Amino acid sequence: MRIIDLIVLILSATMLAVAASIDTANFDSAATGQAPPGWTATRTGTGEARWTVEKDDTAPSKPNVLKQSGQATYPVCLKDDTRLKDGFVDVKFKPISGREHQAGGLIWRAKDSNNYYVARANALEDNVTIYHTVNGRRTEKKRASMKVASNQWHTLRVEFQGAHFSVMCDGKKALDWDDDTFKDAGKVGVWTKADSVTVFDDFSYGTK
Repeated sequence: MRIIDLIVLILSATMLAVAASIDTANFDSAATGQAPPGWTATRTGTGEARWTVEKDDTAPSKPNVLKQSGQATYPVCLKDDTRLKDGFVDVKFKPISGREHQAGGLIWRAKDSNNYYVARANALEDNVTIYHTVNGRRTEKKRASMKVASNQWHTLRVEFQGAHFSVMCDGKKALDWDDDTFKDAGKVGVWTKADSVTVFDDFSYGTK
């Protein structure tokens, strides 16, 4: 191979790596029984969220998962070192129980625990919904009917570019939505509602 060809190959590979940066958190190296380091385990509204890393033999990538087992208006867990404007966020989740809700959600462009976009799937309602939360107040924007089974692992994914967002559940397009409430880069994370007991694994995010 000529030197010039080798240089072009190296530069192309470097550009691709920069253009498609992906990070994944599977919680397997974190201590169980407590919130994962590098995450802000909190909530929007009132109540007591409980975010802990736990061992789970059903985990897509064993041995650990992130579990929410408290009760709060909206339990929120944000990845501290993230700042993403355009890209994607993806997670595997399993809704275990909850009399009011059995929800698993993804957050993006979060300024803090009271200002963010969120898309969620709910096993009690069999739907996928997208919202924005502004100053702690959540407003529904769009909803799609979709089967979400309790006690089964599902995949939720959001792709966001500028003011356009696409939400997928289990590999199927659920909905598209356009909005410019939050234009700047922000944190990504996971979300539940009320008394939902939900576990999460293989949380990934990055640019496409």
